[in-house]
Amino acid sequence: MQAPLRLGLTGGIGSGKSTVAQLLAELGAAVVDADAISRELTAPGGLAIPLIAATFGPDFITPSGAMDRGKMRALAYADAAARQRLEAIIHPLVRQETQQQTLLAASLKHAGIVFDVPLLVESSTWREQVDAVLVVDCLSGTQISRVMARSAMTRAEVEKIIAAQADRVRRLKAADAVIFNDRLSLGALALEVHQVARHFGLSSQPLSFNQKQSA
Repeated sequence: MQAPLRLGLTGGIGSGKSTVAQLLAELGAAVVDADAISRELTAPGGLAIPLIAATFGPDFITPSGAMDRGKMRALAYADAAARQRLEAIIHPLVRQETQQQTLLAASLKHAGIVFDVPLLVESSTWREQVDAVLVVDCLSGTQISRVMARSAMTRAEVEKIIAAQADRVRRLKAADAVIFNDRLSLGALALEVHQVARHFGLSSQPLSFNQKQSA
């Protein structure tokens, strides 16, 4: 039996990558979301919580038992060594859960598996684990406005996150396919995703009437 295609999906914060992942899932692809796995690991009762508390101290754990994301974000972006210590805790656990979800997806005979990885381009290992890379791209101004609209972050905080990620040029150089998600309606984005999914063999579904009308 042919192994399912492994598509790496990435994009900067606020690019709309999560929406693209959801649309691909609706078309029948299995989605392994590295960021969602990371959030589960740092939620109350998550496997990473004891290690985070031991490494950074109880001040980095909220009363509910989750990692204090705001406090940890501020530390990680101010101190590269602290960020590396956090990654040394999180990344092995993410890889373990990713492998389990991948095996499950393959056993269910999905046509393809989409690995939603925010820092795929920055990683030294992820590129060799996927067959192709899909980048969701948009202008940096769009990223900033989207993130500020959906969160309590200031412009300066969002700009720090963008600066810490791979720049657009580097990300686009790594791409096998690109969706430019700037000022697209949801219907137009769905059409773009459908075309990419068909290109990579992730979906054989025909365009629906609603998708045609929205495009």
